[in-house]
Amino acid sequence: MTIKPTTQPAARHANMKTKTPFRFIIATILTAVAALIGGCGKKGPEAPVLRVGYFPNVTHAQGVIGRTLTAEGKGWFEQRLGPGVKVEWYPYNAGPSAMEAMIAGSIDMTYVGPNPALNTYMRSNGEEIRVIAGSADGGAALLVRPGANINVPADFRGKVVATPQFGNTQDIAARVWLKAQGLKVTQFGGDVKVVPSANPDQITLFQQGRIDAVWTVEPWVSRIEREAGGKPYIEQSDAITTILVASVSALKNKRELVQKFLQGHRELTAWVNDHPADAQKLVQRGISEIVKGSIPLDLVQASWKRLHFTSETKLAPFEELVIQARELGFIKSDTKLDRFIDTTLQP
Repeated sequence: MTIKPTTQPAARHANMKTKTPFRFIIATILTAVAALIGGCGKKGPEAPVLRVGYFPNVTHAQGVIGRTLTAEGKGWFEQRLGPGVKVEWYPYNAGPSAMEAMIAGSIDMTYVGPNPALNTYMRSNGEEIRVIAGSADGGAALLVRPGANINVPADFRGKVVATPQFGNTQDIAARVWLKAQGLKVTQFGGDVKVVPSANPDQITLFQQGRIDAVWTVEPWVSRIEREAGGKPYIEQSDAITTILVASVSALKNKRELVQKFLQGHRELTAWVNDHPADAQKLVQRGISEIVKGSIPLDLVQASWKRLHFTSETKLAPFEELVIQARELGFIKSDTKLDRFIDTTLQP
């Protein structure tokens, strides 16, 4: 029996040979398009960023100078952090706001007063923040309005005293001092009303007679003294005014950057002390830009006389502040301060 070959398989094979390249071409085109789209949406590694808080106050000179030089393209800290590293600066009016931002993860570090830092450390059982350096001492004062007729502590009875923000360093200082004079301090009623108000608003309130005294920091001390006739009643020449704080998260995830920033802070503090005239001009420019108004250079110079800039920090003064804050009810935790200062970053 003879089996005749059929051409069908051959035809099918030939047909397959004509379709395979077509499928291959389509697949290749689709792969190339997908790669092109993916390549267009794909980003390179993001530049490292260090987010730093500060206040537009003379007491935060290192922060103001750092931010000013960053804005002018002459970054003091960027030069020390290394190529490609960005520093983003965030201004705050007072300590509690800055600490809330840190807890929320919005900033890595901040210049801040000691009391808000202590309060945050205690509330988090020592888990959230660390002090890494000192920054400034002094520069805070209690000023009274001449028309308020305040001459002795008893004259504060029935008066209204303003502070920058509830629970900030000057707010607690005011409450501690008034309580020590035997005066009951409340926001509504009591012997003395302590009313938190933003630093820029205090001058107007003072001039209008809506507050009788104010406990604040430079340059607002000198501004109220000059523009509203405020008379210094108490000057805190040795008190810790500003410290540099880092979040525990930043110390863990950006430790090398924090270390380099700290070294830059130490060097800047030394430069500020060695070049006061140049430092004052930078601070004047920086504050003027943030508050959207010209701050006279001689005002900064007057403020400078009440300040001492230092990167040193010791635990003992903070322990005393904790005692005061506990007496006022601001701190209820018994968390120890053994982790409050990060000594591993100290020189």
